[in-house]
Amino acid sequence: MPRQLFVTTALPYANGNFHIGHIMEYIQADVWVRFQRMMGNTVHFVCADDCHGAPIMIAAEKAGKTPQQFVADIASGRKPYLDGFHISFDNWHSTDAPENHELARQIYRDLRDRSDGSLINHKSVEQFFDPEKNMFLPDRFIKGQCPKCGAADQYGDNCEECGAVYAPTDLVKPYSALSGATPVLKSAEHFFFKLSDPRCVSFLQDWVQSRNARGAARLQSEVLNKVKEWFSTRKNPDGSSSEGLADWDISRDAPYFGIEIPEAPGKYFYVWLDAPIGYLAALKNHFIKLAGDAALGAQHYDAFMADPATEQYHFIGKDIVTFHTLFWPATLHFSGRKTPDAIFVHGFLTVNAEKMSKSRGTGLDPLKYLSLGMNPEWLRYYLATKLSARNEDVEFSPEDFMARVNSDLVGKYINIAARAAGFIAKRFDGKLGEISDDGAALLGQLRAERASIEQLFEGREYAKALRDTMALADRVNEYVDANKPWELAKQAGQEARLHDVCSVCIEAFVVLTTYLKPVLPALATQVETFLGVAPLTFASASQALGAGHRIGNYQHLMQRVDIKQLEALFEAPALAESAPATVESKAPGGEAIAPTIGIEDFSKIDLRIARIVNCEAVAGSTKLLRLTLDVGEGMDAQGQPILRNVFSGIASAYRPEQLIGKLTVMVANLAERKMKFGVSEGMVLAASHADEKATPGIYVLEPWVGAQPGMRVR
Repeated sequence: MPRQLFVTTALPYANGNFHIGHIMEYIQADVWVRFQRMMGNTVHFVCADDCHGAPIMIAAEKAGKTPQQFVADIASGRKPYLDGFHISFDNWHSTDAPENHELARQIYRDLRDRSDGSLINHKSVEQFFDPEKNMFLPDRFIKGQCPKCGAADQYGDNCEECGAVYAPTDLVKPYSALSGATPVLKSAEHFFFKLSDPRCVSFLQDWVQSRNARGAARLQSEVLNKVKEWFSTRKNPDGSSSEGLADWDISRDAPYFGIEIPEAPGKYFYVWLDAPIGYLAALKNHFIKLAGDAALGAQHYDAFMADPATEQYHFIGKDIVTFHTLFWPATLHFSGRKTPDAIFVHGFLTVNAEKMSKSRGTGLDPLKYLSLGMNPEWLRYYLATKLSARNEDVEFSPEDFMARVNSDLVGKYINIAARAAGFIAKRFDGKLGEISDDGAALLGQLRAERASIEQLFEGREYAKALRDTMALADRVNEYVDANKPWELAKQAGQEARLHDVCSVCIEAFVVLTTYLKPVLPALATQVETFLGVAPLTFASASQALGAGHRIGNYQHLMQRVDIKQLEALFEAPALAESAPATVESKAPGGEAIAPTIGIEDFSKIDLRIARIVNCEAVAGSTKLLRLTLDVGEGMDAQGQPILRNVFSGIASAYRPEQLIGKLTVMVANLAERKMKFGVSEGMVLAASHADEKATPGIYVLEPWVGAQPGMRVR
């Protein structure tokens, strides 16, 4: 029986345009959705703008707009991204829509008014207040050191480095992100969802480890291991311990842009309560649009969500795991609603093992990509070749991107049709011929892989599915090279064999296109038109076009990546000239001097002398060295020297043995960074020219003799 699925991606916060991380997540989900539709399943694929919260309220005020208008302006820019990368959402909605206001309030009442005891309680809590802005500070406008891992500049509700979730008052050395002032504590009544209630703890412990109706785990193993930590005793920064889950603060005080809590004037739902409910609101709005009637659409929505056969899946990034694997299932279950069948978590998109960042010049602007005339399906294919079912970061390499597209898609796949279609059109009136035994055997091998490739797509193992598909393309190209249709065409009496070989190629091209269609939907549509076939489903892989089937005239289906396009994509925008044209502006070292700072800014950077006590190459990386540094921090409880682990991209300039025993300078108060090779606990300083190709060389800083580990550089 066909399945019925409800699929979402994480709701993007409506304070800015999409970035490449959004696009990667949408592509991952879209590939899965398109695969399910090709399998004959019904899928409702929805998303929405996450509109509420103080950040949007503050940004709107600065822009001189109402929050509603600010959000509407952001939402109006979504379409070029979604259409540009062929993202097939059925509905795009808003968390400020009537459906979300209604659902959020009803879910809250369902949690509050449970017959077996309310899961909502009130507490008077101390909350940070900005004395300069004269307002209570939202979590995202309070920063400080993470109480769990010590990372600096973390937000007031969760740590982006270690994933910890905490109260803003748990932060070490907090400060207001609005004014920079040290916040003061004031008491206010807040509403809490009682996650610490034994009913919640018992349910969640079972749910995170359970399997859905199809027998699949709800969480990936690495995600489950992380979530399990929150059920055990935790050590707090003050030395005390917390047992298991803590109650969840779900309210915020006015002024706040959000949904007002029923029977509580001046109190609003914390954005993370109503945002996931936006999944349901977007689906309900989708059914209303389909029905063309609000009441009828609401009935269809209720019936769909009440149907035990309905499957619910969420694609999210690893930075919002806790909200989706603990808070969201508990909210749904204890309000009497269906919980997700699975949460699919992915990692970040990285360059040189570091998260892509526009501010660091390592970002990939999706609209710039499209404006350069770069094929969106190049990016869909490349990302899919990197994606698996695991919660892993995806490394983007421009060189690898060009090689995979040009070699796999053009050189292997497209080449099959290009080498055969012309002969079919010119020599055989566009009609396919009979298939001989060797061709039938080859096609049998391709079709025999259908079940395996279906299973890989179902399990979101896109990289393996595409690798196996390209291995099949290799077999077809080997067949072509062995039979050489271009030579058969020159030989008398070889017309039948030429027809046979070219027909095999076209039949094989159908099978390969079927396997690639979830990733390359626009290209597949072009192929369907060229071949004169109905939209391909996975069943099409097992069905021959047959002798006598007429195909259209072949037109080239895909261009190769041009290196100039890639160079332009990552080219930094030109800086406006700040000096008269008659004055030559110098750029020492290949880049302009950074904007002026005050001594207070410089004093925030703690530079220390460090001794490199060990250095070694990093397995799996050609750029990184692993440095073990002594920063003069003394001995640990076991009498061993306290050492730091730092990864540095200097392998092209130094051999490990050259650095051991040397003194250098490091940034000692830089937040720890988790990399796929381990945790880096600082940064060593090195000099290089901005144009490393024209002026190669990396030079690690080395202090004069006499400096000692731990001395501060002032």
